[in-house]
Amino acid sequence: MSSPLTRSQPFDDPGLVAARAALVRDLRRILPADAILADEEAVRPYECDGLSAYRQTPLLVVLPRTIDEVRLILRHCHDRGVPVVARGAGTGLSGGALPAADGVLLSLARFNRILALDPVNRTARVQPGVRNLAISEAARPYGLYYAPDPSSQIACTIGGNVAENSGGVHCLKYGLTVHNVLAAQVLTIDGELLEFGGAALDAPGYDLLALFIGSEGLLGIVVEVTVKLLPMPERAQALLAAYDDVELAARAVGDIIAAGFIPAGLEMMDRLAIQAAEDFVHAGYPTNAAAILLCELDGTNEEVSEQVAQIRPLLLAGGATEVRTARDEAERLRFWQGRKAAFPAVGRLAPDYYCMDGTIPRHRLPEVLRRTAELAEIYGLRVANVFHAGDGNMHPLILFDANQPGELARTEELGGLILELCVAVGGTITGEHGVGIEKIQQMCVQFTAAELDQFQAVKQAFDPLGLLNPGKGIPTPRRCSEYRQLPTRRPDDAAPPQSLDRP
Repeated sequence: MSSPLTRSQPFDDPGLVAARAALVRDLRRILPADAILADEEAVRPYECDGLSAYRQTPLLVVLPRTIDEVRLILRHCHDRGVPVVARGAGTGLSGGALPAADGVLLSLARFNRILALDPVNRTARVQPGVRNLAISEAARPYGLYYAPDPSSQIACTIGGNVAENSGGVHCLKYGLTVHNVLAAQVLTIDGELLEFGGAALDAPGYDLLALFIGSEGLLGIVVEVTVKLLPMPERAQALLAAYDDVELAARAVGDIIAAGFIPAGLEMMDRLAIQAAEDFVHAGYPTNAAAILLCELDGTNEEVSEQVAQIRPLLLAGGATEVRTARDEAERLRFWQGRKAAFPAVGRLAPDYYCMDGTIPRHRLPEVLRRTAELAEIYGLRVANVFHAGDGNMHPLILFDANQPGELARTEELGGLILELCVAVGGTITGEHGVGIEKIQQMCVQFTAAELDQFQAVKQAFDPLGLLNPGKGIPTPRRCSEYRQLPTRRPDDAAPPQSLDRP
């Protein structure tokens, strides 16, 4: 793929300048002056999300404070055919919040209030700009917490979590966002307010709440979310198992699940990730290990003690060279601090890295890790692996230097092959980061033309003009046709392609 940086439309394009002036003039009639950003310096921070290789300045940025203001913005854009891209904290990693050059970037940062917390019914009603971690902080005095915990939970917002169906290190036992949201209020592109879900566990009709969660801003704008809260476990205990072979660590994941255990978290890191995290946060990791597993068990004191006693010998029998049990709560938190800091820590190993996100059946982990290492060698790039091993959600981090000619394109090519490898073994191209703009080519590999037609039909039902987050998530038939006609580049290729250009 040619670098998206070269495709960015300039902010001072004459046509955009005229369109911006007209839109600002109209929006000032319905919004406060401080709710509109139109100067290039002011909108530049919104040009990308966590996938910074893709950049585009929006036509302008709006920061509404109320549902009525969002409704008026959407109606105005709908009537004038202006694209709208919603944005939370901008921590997404698939380009899902990449602005449209001729469109409005709708920031929900000012929707940051917890509206109600009900400890009896164990729910919280929040605005979409509330940080993930802030929900658990507010619920802690009642002995409750919100289970999904992405690595970016200190910054990411619940609205973004809903858009991407985010997970986290504890999603193996407690599920993704879709399993922890009870209701949502959503505005359509023409300003209609819809309510999905409710206080009951079931409702008649189609499950539109589940349809909306993970829809990446393509169907509507979430303006309120009701989440369920869980009681904090009596005890949480972490084990760290070290291995001198990555494939042995991968096999141990299947051994734990096959033995009937569902840990609260089951994470894996390879040597590159271990060393980076240890240098960064000093978590106490064995830096000479080829891989480590972090296994957290929670529940009552008795059941956790029993599970630790059973899992420890299982890990040793599977080839672990060392198994540690966290001596106290401080050490348990250090184990997890290293894992949650792994992404920024790996950033110290190279000028740039590209974070992939695919999910595979657990029993294929050894094979996929081996094949990923082979592909990385072919492409002459290093890959650090840190991922949610329990549910097969992989996050290969491809290290590269964007200043070296062709290296970004080579990195994207390798990333695409890793995702297609996931599909080839029965997995999927995303686990929690979404498709966005990053993986739209691989949607053509994951799904048939008929299946993609059904996705487009759902999009049309909610957004017939295609104004919400255009160009994301679902490829057009033409795009897939062009991609499928390219020279064969599949995971079993023996050499990198002659050309790295993609449409």
